[in-house]
Amino acid sequence: MSAAPAYSEDKGGSAGPGEPEYGHDPASGGIFSSDYKRHDDLKEMLDTNKDSLKLEAMKRIVAMIARGKNASDLFPAVVKNVACKNIEVKKLVYVYLVRYAEEQQDLALLSISTFQRGLKDPNQLIRASALRVLSSIRVPIIVPIMMLAIKEAASDMSPYVRKTAAHAIPKLYSLDSDQKDQLIEVIEKLLADKTTLVAGSVVMAFEEVCPERIDLIHKNYRKLCNLLIDVEEWGQVVIISMLTRYARTQFLSPTQNESLLEENAEKAFYGSEEDEAKGAGSEETAAASLPARKPYIMDPDHRLLLRNTKPLLQSRSAAVVMAVAQLYFHLAPKAEVGVIAKALVRLLRSHSEVQYVVLQNVATMSIKRRGMFEPYLKSFYIRSTDPTQIKILKLEVLTNLANETNIPTVLREFQTYIRSMDKDFVAATIQAIGRCATNIGRVRDTCLNGLVQLLSNRDELVVAESVVVIKKLLQMQPAQHGEIIKHLAKLTDNIQVPMARASILWLIGEYCEHVPRIAPDVLRKMAKTFTAEEDIVKLQVINLAAKLYLTNSKQTKLLTQYVLSLAKYDQNYDIRDRARFTRQLIVPSEQGGALSRHAKKLFLAPKPAPVLESSFKDRDHFQLGSLSHLLNAKATGYQELPDWPEEAPDPSVRNVEVPEWTKCSNREKRKEKEKPFYSDSEGESGPTESADSDPESESESDSKSSSESGSGESSSESDNEDQDEDEEKGRGSESEQSEEDGKRKTKKKKVPEGKEASSSDEDSDSSSSTSESEMTSESEEEQLEPASWRRKTPPSSKRAPATKEISLLDLEDFTPPSVQPVSPPAIVSTSLAADLEGLTLTDSTLVPSLLSPVSRVGRQELLHRVAGEGLVVDYTFSRQPFSGDPHMVSVHIHFSNSSDTPIKGLHVGTPKLPAGIGIQEFPEIESLAPGESATAVMGINFCDSTQAANFQLCTQTRQFYVSIQPPVGELMAPVFMSENEFKKEQGKLMGMNEITEKLMLPDTCRSDHTVVQKVTATANLGRVPCGTSDEYRFAGRTLTSGSLVLLTLDARPAGAAQLTVNSEKMVIGTMLVKDVIQALTQ
Repeated sequence: MSAAPAYSEDKGGSAGPGEPEYGHDPASGGIFSSDYKRHDDLKEMLDTNKDSLKLEAMKRIVAMIARGKNASDLFPAVVKNVACKNIEVKKLVYVYLVRYAEEQQDLALLSISTFQRGLKDPNQLIRASALRVLSSIRVPIIVPIMMLAIKEAASDMSPYVRKTAAHAIPKLYSLDSDQKDQLIEVIEKLLADKTTLVAGSVVMAFEEVCPERIDLIHKNYRKLCNLLIDVEEWGQVVIISMLTRYARTQFLSPTQNESLLEENAEKAFYGSEEDEAKGAGSEETAAASLPARKPYIMDPDHRLLLRNTKPLLQSRSAAVVMAVAQLYFHLAPKAEVGVIAKALVRLLRSHSEVQYVVLQNVATMSIKRRGMFEPYLKSFYIRSTDPTQIKILKLEVLTNLANETNIPTVLREFQTYIRSMDKDFVAATIQAIGRCATNIGRVRDTCLNGLVQLLSNRDELVVAESVVVIKKLLQMQPAQHGEIIKHLAKLTDNIQVPMARASILWLIGEYCEHVPRIAPDVLRKMAKTFTAEEDIVKLQVINLAAKLYLTNSKQTKLLTQYVLSLAKYDQNYDIRDRARFTRQLIVPSEQGGALSRHAKKLFLAPKPAPVLESSFKDRDHFQLGSLSHLLNAKATGYQELPDWPEEAPDPSVRNVEVPEWTKCSNREKRKEKEKPFYSDSEGESGPTESADSDPESESESDSKSSSESGSGESSSESDNEDQDEDEEKGRGSESEQSEEDGKRKTKKKKVPEGKEASSSDEDSDSSSSTSESEMTSESEEEQLEPASWRRKTPPSSKRAPATKEISLLDLEDFTPPSVQPVSPPAIVSTSLAADLEGLTLTDSTLVPSLLSPVSRVGRQELLHRVAGEGLVVDYTFSRQPFSGDPHMVSVHIHFSNSSDTPIKGLHVGTPKLPAGIGIQEFPEIESLAPGESATAVMGINFCDSTQAANFQLCTQTRQFYVSIQPPVGELMAPVFMSENEFKKEQGKLMGMNEITEKLMLPDTCRSDHTVVQKVTATANLGRVPCGTSDEYRFAGRTLTSGSLVLLTLDARPAGAAQLTVNSEKMVIGTMLVKDVIQALTQ
């Protein structure tokens, strides 16, 4: 080993080959017999069977890595322990492997099967670590394995594992960019994740892989805005940066009508009808005011973004504050940008590195929005302890903020800074004084006099910088400052800095008419030292000679010829060329050049005064806070900030997922109903009226107001259903659902009208009454309701909550023998169903269809009426076998037209589906009249995954992108078997195929029928008879692969209950355990 001599030298002794020797290694807790075997003790510890020794070895190895020591030679010994059962050892092994997997690819590939097993470990940290190691092996041959692992991890029940999957996506993309399409599907799935842990990581993956796919953000925009406050700081920065670009493409510029808003903000916001009436008088006026007349109304989603990012200005992270500041600067109306100033000034108390970045951005902002930082002027005063770069940036900000009010204070500060020992800082201060004099006319003379006094300074650099600045200031009013030019001419003997000498010579040459006696003498002195001058000075001497020759040739003709002769043989070709060019221009030859006549105009033309501008003036075309802005150059990977659109894109694309924020369990919905809510008229208000309201509250108030009127359908719902069914029959619908509805209708007609509310059909329908009431009330409120309906609504609305809570099983085809009041039938029917399921010992296919309980999910919204332009679409999982393909999940799609015009040609567009997922479309619905409803059945093969099926619902005129994501419980069909068969199959699915969790059952969930009802409502499983009273067994098969899913609940009277799921599909098993526990503990 190369490090061998170092050990003995450090010891200061001569250790023999057999003597023990202490190494200066971080892991030198042990004694090494010789240096080339210095890790032998660690290897021995790793090879033992004792977990405590392995753990100690791994701790020491990780400590070595943390201190920057090379531990790669231990890779074979460490990788063997990846299968260790001790969880602590396993974690540290994975930490090591992540570090060295890329370097030791061959050895890592040998253990790839172990990593794959780790992906199915019950511990989420191990699953995540295994995926991290797998994605660290940069070998193209394992790309398919990595892709499969990422897809599985993206569906994992642990948000930490899903986060790790998001981190792995950019790694795989950099390894093989051909996988982009598949990775985009995973990103789309993870973007729909509602956990804060995943949000930042998946947005980062989105930015790396497909930043141009802005359409993936539409339906997740509001969710990201609402999650932002709870995401970790790194994720907040990434999301804010992405949302800034998104907002620039989707919303109108808030500054487009600023002049109109400033003149009459109130009228501009609420509408300019009076202005229009006045403007109508003359066509010219109307034409002139046309662009200004249209007022700017901020999009509610734009307001949502600004409102949800504002609290982050108080974040402890400087990066988050800076990200919010740039978002406000680029997106907020001028009147609101000021809120970021205080937060940015607070960051100036941080470390110098943070100050540097913040001041760079403040310098850019203060050029356009000066008023924002004026109240905090003193915060930018310079401290003696500040580094030079910080001082110069603060000077820049102070100069930008200087105005006629505060200029005396600023100049007093500058006067102090000139005495500093930091010469670069002094030079920058003099330039700042010059800029203040240029920008504020009334202090120009004061600044000029102050700079002239600096010419007597002992420091040559101060004098030189002053000369350069004075030269620029004199160009503005040369006639008034002849004395200053004379004073500068006298300095040519003392000042040696080339730039200062060149500036004096240019001034004397340019304004030689103001100093006719001094100028020739200056040329004489410069001709003496011409050969020793710097190139920049020589060029100005030639210029001075040419100008004096044209204005005072008697005194300077010989001097000019002498200077031009010296320049003709100079070493620098620029000076030689300038001399030849000047000679031909000012000294007419025999041929007589055409330009010679215009020499005076060329050399002595009036020149515009220079504009002293900030170096930060044009930096705002880079996004603030970016590396490109910091460097003032386009960095690799920088994405330009898009320009604002001329016309606002369609805002309805973000409405697709509005109801998703209110999708929740029935329990959460009941809680929502207890909150105060708006009246129907307010709930129906359009998006412009609630411009500043949260989209969550919009959708919430819609659902609440509609449920108030729609929950009382118990007395007349059956009549309406009969009407709908008659219409469906009239259209000749051949779907199974309409046939079943027809049978149900005939049964219902026999029940007396007064008792109809307690029928089993009503019970089943009311299980999803919240979602149904939303649809029916929204469509019916737009139509005229009959007087009888209005009379029936109040009493039925009182009974609605009881109906909702009781209806837990769908017994559509099971009619109880007697019709009784509302509560008892539900209890009787559910327990009866449970008993019948328990008694069934055969594999009869009729039983699941007769006794299959309704899904706990109920009716879900597929297309909101706002997004669908009047078309309302819901879907339910019917749990009936799909006639077209038994491997498909049967989904009932419910259409309702709440618009005033018929909707024609309803069909499914060509779906772009992930591999394995298939859709069998429903027959096209030719026409849906206003107020009419229809139901269609479609089959979806989810390929035993909870991945969403995305497709298009098309009409003759529009296409709507919709998505159906199944709960894991809907991916299976019940199987009925005996107790012995259950135990036999369970024995085959042990080990890794078994997931066990403990839970505490509440007292309300101790009865047989409650447990059975909750489990079967969560998952489409069949009850298996069991000899033990406190044990429940259920069985089912996944629809696509037919894999068995066995569920056992051991509900012990005392202590925690135990839930066990056995299945080959471990992901499905894990998710099922989570869902069932949630249902049982609610």
